[in-house]
Amino acid sequence: MAGIYIHIPFCKQACHYCDFHFSTNLRKRQDMVSALQKELLLRKAELKNEEVQTIYFGGGTPSVLEIGEINEIIKTVDENYRVIKYPEITLEANPDDLSIKKIKELSDSPINRLSIGVQSFFDQDLKLMNRAHDAKEADLCLNEAKKYFDNISIDLIYGIPGMTNARWEENINKALSYELPHISSYALTVEPKTALKAFIDKGIIPNVDDEVAEEQFNILCTLLEKEGFINYEISNFGKEGYFSKNNTAYWKGKKYIGIGPSAHSYDGTKRAWNINNNSKYIRSIKENILPLEEEVLSKTDRYNEYVMTALRTIWGVSLDKIRNEFGTGYYEYLLDQSDKYIKEKLLVTEGDKLSVTKKGKFLCDGIASDLFMIKLK
Repeated sequence: MAGIYIHIPFCKQACHYCDFHFSTNLRKRQDMVSALQKELLLRKAELKNEEVQTIYFGGGTPSVLEIGEINEIIKTVDENYRVIKYPEITLEANPDDLSIKKIKELSDSPINRLSIGVQSFFDQDLKLMNRAHDAKEADLCLNEAKKYFDNISIDLIYGIPGMTNARWEENINKALSYELPHISSYALTVEPKTALKAFIDKGIIPNVDDEVAEEQFNILCTLLEKEGFINYEISNFGKEGYFSKNNTAYWKGKKYIGIGPSAHSYDGTKRAWNINNNSKYIRSIKENILPLEEEVLSKTDRYNEYVMTALRTIWGVSLDKIRNEFGTGYYEYLLDQSDKYIKEKLLVTEGDKLSVTKKGKFLCDGIASDLFMIKLK
């Protein structure tokens, strides 16, 4: 099984915290759609022996596309790839794009899953992040989307400067009131070269507080688990049967290709990524040249990547897989490095599985980096 990720590099406006590749200039939108279709054609041989299980429109803001453009891209996939009968096809969307008309059009298209970037149900948070929608639009679009879509996920951000634990609980309870089957939630991070970083450096906005973020993460886990959500990956909570198939495949190391500027691909042995410049991407594709770079992964790279992704999930790191695929040296190194975290009750071993405890979840990425192999001793 494999997946196709399609990067739509356009947004109406720039969120203060975002460091993804996008442009607020939509004049080249049609040229970009044509280039995406052509890249799909140029790369179809990469998945000739694979069935495509998921198609994921990410960005940027894919919902800025017209429904006809979305359908044309999906049609290109259908005509050139071996797509399973009922693939998961996700569209990331912003509430301000999801008018009643747009939601109805999407429901008539092959799109069967919406991932809606709500981020907060409070206008003061949305203004701080420079989101294009307000709380009222979020409410209206969710109530309308529920009429047409069963599989809906929303994004929420915690650790926002000035957001109290009480307001964060209100956010979660508001999200729960829609009875949606999936919620993704991320800590606000300060990335270099973003407006948020500049505002913090100038003292306009207070810096994020890691202790507050950890408190809010724990509140999130407690409230969602009470409502039957499974925290199947550190930042993702789903009801049974509603885990993101696209993201689960990524965390389990399945093959995928990334289409569009800045999109990444992975085939189990090498990683590739496209140029992150819209004009250069379009020009290169027109000349039948794939504007990508490749990196062949060493055994150590593959070990580190597996540990990093697997540890974030409920499936954990398979000790048998480490021993069988990477060798005794990696296996013994992992056991040695993880020992102190097991003693601190941040990691636990259960049979073949090494996983983070509830106490260790918020620290997962830091723990994983300490399990990385720098060089085989």
